[in-house]
Amino acid sequence: MPSRNPTVFTQRYRAFLFDMDGTLLNSIAAAERVWSRWAERHGLDVEAFLTTIHGARAIDTITRQALAGVDAEKEAAWITEAELDDVEGVVAIPGAVEFLNSLPADQWALVTSAPKALAVRRMEAAGISVPAVMVTAEDVASGKPDPACYVLGAQRLGVPVQDCLVFEDAAVGIRAAEAAGADVMVVTSTHLASMATEHACIDGYERLQVARDADGQLTVRER
Repeated sequence: MPSRNPTVFTQRYRAFLFDMDGTLLNSIAAAERVWSRWAERHGLDVEAFLTTIHGARAIDTITRQALAGVDAEKEAAWITEAELDDVEGVVAIPGAVEFLNSLPADQWALVTSAPKALAVRRMEAAGISVPAVMVTAEDVASGKPDPACYVLGAQRLGVPVQDCLVFEDAAVGIRAAEAAGADVMVVTSTHLASMATEHACIDGYERLQVARDADGQLTVRER
């Protein structure tokens, strides 16, 4: 897919920040199996509800439903346990493993709305090495689209977030990256329909390569 914003292919970055679900791996089938059970149990319109779950923390998704008498923390814990038990069909986005392996280990981080245990479980299921730096659901008070998670990811790598390139797939994550002041690359591999965005887009990572200059900065290029 041709990129809408080719400037990200000429810009130099101190580090890359990656969302997980839909960006590095495809966990849609597993997530929707679990969330469908939850939605049915609470009498929600399952088809409509499932369009709202991607990219956000479980507790934020549940809280948005404003269901009477529902303990959001307890329900989010149930979701996490159910998702930990179901990683069938979780696979890496095409080319993601090779691309990550080409990056310096201290210049990329995972920034996900998933709890840490689930992030590790899904990464391992997809054959992706767990990075040294991770920001997960437990690390922030407010989830995406709040920019705090991406700001924290950059801080943990020791670089300004404005010097980072964020890889995202979901609207809430893109908004979080924009609010943080980072450039964005949208991964469309799991999208069923085109997303209206001015950001650079890629179907997968097979055509990407990264160069590291003498100053240690990274440039991503299309083959």
